[in-house]
Amino acid sequence: MSASRHIPRSLAKLRNGGLRTIQSHGFHNRTLNATASPVAWSRNSTRVPMSPLTPPSSRGFSTTIPNRHKHLDEPKPGEELWITFIDKDGEQHKLAVCEGDNLLDIAQSHDLEMEGACGGSCACSTCHVIVTDEDYYDKIPEPEDDENDMLDLAFGLTETSRLGCQVKMTKELDGVVVKLPTMTRNLQASDFS
Repeated sequence: MSASRHIPRSLAKLRNGGLRTIQSHGFHNRTLNATASPVAWSRNSTRVPMSPLTPPSSRGFSTTIPNRHKHLDEPKPGEELWITFIDKDGEQHKLAVCEGDNLLDIAQSHDLEMEGACGGSCACSTCHVIVTDEDYYDKIPEPEDDENDMLDLAFGLTETSRLGCQVKMTKELDGVVVKLPTMTRNLQASDFS
């Protein structure tokens, strides 16, 4: 068994039918003889055809764990705040969150159907939520002019409507219940410039 049989396909780049030394994570320097035909050996000892046009790679390959939506930390025991989302189908989702998390990030991190087309920059109305209890609504800081302008474009606007990207969880909002509207309009501020 030759040394090249243990080199994964992605590392066995052949160059112009000559010899090439491969260095990689967990592998020793290995030399491949590519004069006969453009093939390499995979881990399961099968021949894998290689394209003669495959350019040599001089950079290593690494990966990182991607963040889902906007990554939120889990609340520490005893410090969690609770929020309940009522989705478009009427199903309730009670979630433990941290102080300072905004409703858009919370919904997206838990795969609830809230778009947030502008990325939370208060430039659309796709993160529109309806606070079900006026007492909780009164505890949320007053909306700024930008938010009011976007709320005017929201579908199903109510007296207790807010943009999820602009509402941050506080201890005063612990236990709040918000409802997602049955549909959204993706109109952005840039549509009117």
